[in-house]
Amino acid sequence: MPLTPYQILAPVVSFLALAYAWNLVMRKKKSILEACFWTIFWGAIAAIALDPSILHYLSRLTGIANQENAVIVTFLGILFFMVFYLVMRLEELERKYTKIVRSLALRQSGMEGGNKEDKANKEDKGNKEFTGRA
Repeated sequence: MPLTPYQILAPVVSFLALAYAWNLVMRKKKSILEACFWTIFWGAIAAIALDPSILHYLSRLTGIANQENAVIVTFLGILFFMVFYLVMRLEELERKYTKIVRSLALRQSGMEGGNKEDKANKEDKGNKEFTGRA
């Protein structure tokens, strides 16, 4: 059976996407879990492109009679899960960012951080300015 252009192009694109995702893992820009999700997603695309009979198994597994609908529902589920995971990561990063900004603001205002001598010097300097003594 001759391969169609889609059966050649889809696995090549999948391989490039996987190589890029794992390259990001090596550069510590992406987590291993994210790369595993991308591996499953792009691997499934390549597998379906190379062997469309996988869709029969997928439609029986999901209980959806139409193969195209089974593919759409399955990949939508995977994509929704990935979006949910990314939203959770984004919220975690926002919490960390807020904590860092608060810590820096408190440190700059002199309310937190620094050693006791720095605080005592600031208090003495403030008292001298307040009382008018030099």
